[in-house]
Amino acid sequence: MRRTERLFALSEALRARRTGITAEALAERFNVSLRTMYRDLESLRAASLPVHAERGRGGGYALDRSYALPPVNFTAREASLLVTAGRLLIDQRWMPFTDTLATALDKVESALPPRGQRDLAALRRSLSFVGVPARSCEPEVREVIESAWVEQRPLRIRYDGARGEADRTVRIRSVVMERTETLLNCDDLDKGEARQFKLHKVTAARLVEEASSVS
Repeated sequence: MRRTERLFALSEALRARRTGITAEALAERFNVSLRTMYRDLESLRAASLPVHAERGRGGGYALDRSYALPPVNFTAREASLLVTAGRLLIDQRWMPFTDTLATALDKVESALPPRGQRDLAALRRSLSFVGVPARSCEPEVREVIESAWVEQRPLRIRYDGARGEADRTVRIRSVVMERTETLLNCDDLDKGEARQFKLHKVTAARLVEEASSVS
């Protein structure tokens, strides 16, 4: 077992116990020397895991019970959006506690499968944040647009432009949030050109299949 794998297994073993366990017992369990086990326990402490030694009956090394939250089952989309939003808070320096936030986001991101991590990277590249938009759209429209952006699917929108309402089939390339509105940079699949749409002027939206998006 590699050291990184052993450290993870060690932290999980400590988390699962209701009582402490001696370093000798841990060394035997993981088939390492006592000296190596002491180094591993120090490494966990250096990684901010609250490992402490308890004295007396049932004592030994234990992980502080207040450290871990109960398991939370995020979907890949939920986790991706949480990490994307959190990284933007760090990049924009909107809060002073960025180190703690960064370690929390690292944990969420590491729990994503490889495909989810690749999708997350693409999501972050396609989102810009330069302010707090004051205008939005109807919740059902926002839900469809979110799905289209995250899943990179084409959608049909009804847009209230300068010449009145018109239907467009588009694919969202990036989302820009600025001080007054959210802008959707899209490929207009009907006209074969790049277009920018204001989110609050989208009055209706629905996902479409790939084959029908160019018809």
